[in-house]
Amino acid sequence: MSMDFAARVQRVEPSATLAISNLAAELEADGVDVVDLSVGEPDFDTPENIKTAGKEAMDAGHTGYTPSNGIPELREAIADKLADDGLDHGPENVIVTPGGKQALFEIFMSLIDDGDEVCLLDPAWVSYEAMVKMAGGTLTRVDTSAADFQLEPVLDDLAAAVSDDTELLVVNSPSNPTGAVYSDAALEGVRDLAVEHDITVISDEIYKEVTYGVSPTSLGTLDGMGERTLTLNGFSKAYAMTGWRLGYFAGPESLIEQAGKLHSHSVSCAVNFVQHAGVEALENTDEAVVEMRDAFEERRDMLADLFADHGVDVPVGDGAFYMMLPVDDDDQAWCEGAIEDAHVATVPGSAFGTPGYARLSYAASKERLQEGVERLASEGYL
Repeated sequence: MSMDFAARVQRVEPSATLAISNLAAELEADGVDVVDLSVGEPDFDTPENIKTAGKEAMDAGHTGYTPSNGIPELREAIADKLADDGLDHGPENVIVTPGGKQALFEIFMSLIDDGDEVCLLDPAWVSYEAMVKMAGGTLTRVDTSAADFQLEPVLDDLAAAVSDDTELLVVNSPSNPTGAVYSDAALEGVRDLAVEHDITVISDEIYKEVTYGVSPTSLGTLDGMGERTLTLNGFSKAYAMTGWRLGYFAGPESLIEQAGKLHSHSVSCAVNFVQHAGVEALENTDEAVVEMRDAFEERRDMLADLFADHGVDVPVGDGAFYMMLPVDDDDQAWCEGAIEDAHVATVPGSAFGTPGYARLSYAASKERLQEGVERLASEGYL
């Protein structure tokens, strides 16, 4: 028997980041010591107060279904957090999801029809493209690599790329994979184009709490953007809760109504006791977030210095925990060689739409980062 698979899944490839991670796991299973800098996962344990809140929620019997869009306490805490960022969203404008990835998926599937145009800023996180293709959309891409991954210098390119036919623009600041935090002038440029062409914008702010010396502006706070911006965030990165699978998005009532149908028919709801832990994360974990952020900043600066010692100039972002290392034009071959020869796992930039780079995550200890650079240098990869 042969199965006929749907076109929507045949249009996409498996996640490149997870593919590299799987290769690293295979080597490790064979006893190889791999410095894995491929996955965007904090190496810190979830803060104790969050774990305790999750356990106490289970013990209190919070193990059944919740309202599909999330427990009232968490949606209220999220609305308060968004208000602190300058956004005007009540709890009724929030859907809580099993991870930020599910939030994105629901937005794309609710807004994109066959042939609808979506604009990405390259390098762009790998799953944006896949989700657009699964929804049947088409892609327009704007390259930021010549501007050290900043958006402001390429606003003219963005203006040339979008039109009245553009349905959706995705803005991810701080950025995965570059760590870039877009300036207010850049965001105002996005606003002007979105208003001119009546474009809906996703503001993916999953790394908003992981920044160094800057305070990123939420796109939805700009004049004219409140009703056309869908703000997305989650708990994986800032609170070291990757495995808890908890995220959310906020937007106008019309989107919440439509996306809520998709949400209720697919995942039903996010895990009950995890949502209670999310309330604790938002309300009582600022100190732990600062400690983790300070550690990431130290690692970023150390890593940049180590590359500079080897004569490699790497653009340094003000957020997230990634660097885009300039490598050979065939970045796929470079990354495969790096893991096979130096046993250092990175992700090819071409997976993000920008060949010639390898993405490194510095969500690893200083010792492992130093070891990784030394291995790459000794095997001739720097």
